[in-house]
Amino acid sequence: MFEQLDIQGPVLVRPKFFRDKRGFFTETYSSKLYQENGIEPNFLQDNVSLSTEIYTVRGLHFQNPPYDQAKLIRVQAGRILDVAVDLRASSKTYGQHVAVELSAEHGEQLYVPCGFAHGFCTLEPNCLVAYKVSSLYMPSSDSGLHWKDPALGIKWPMGEEEAVVSEKDQLLQKFTGFISPFV
Repeated sequence: MFEQLDIQGPVLVRPKFFRDKRGFFTETYSSKLYQENGIEPNFLQDNVSLSTEIYTVRGLHFQNPPYDQAKLIRVQAGRILDVAVDLRASSKTYGQHVAVELSAEHGEQLYVPCGFAHGFCTLEPNCLVAYKVSSLYMPSSDSGLHWKDPALGIKWPMGEEEAVVSEKDQLLQKFTGFISPFV
């Protein structure tokens, strides 16, 4: 099932699970099915992150054009709060975000198109997150916004003192004064 969210662009995907006494089977990606539902990027790279501590924050990341990335995120172990912030300058929802819980148990996926910053927070220890991206990583294009910027209004499940955040992510720019490269 493909569910449109409050902001046009991101899509919550709920794959079908076939369960029996052995466990389950699910198809995590089919280019034909995704294309039929409006998700058409050519994914070029798969990434996986392991976050060992609860309340680990990764993001809010994006790559500047022409190396901007669409992402398809899923959790292989654990649960996360996944967030996408609209950075499309001409969008009616510019600066707004969607936040959804993704879990390995339920298998949801979040599609985040180009023009969005993406980040997540782990809701339990040892979260394994896999995501496809539509453009290769380009260090010179790497950018992001500070995860705890009050201008974004994201309701994280913990305070700043409890968050486990990389030094790089702590130094990301604030949204106020941000000039979007996504026009």
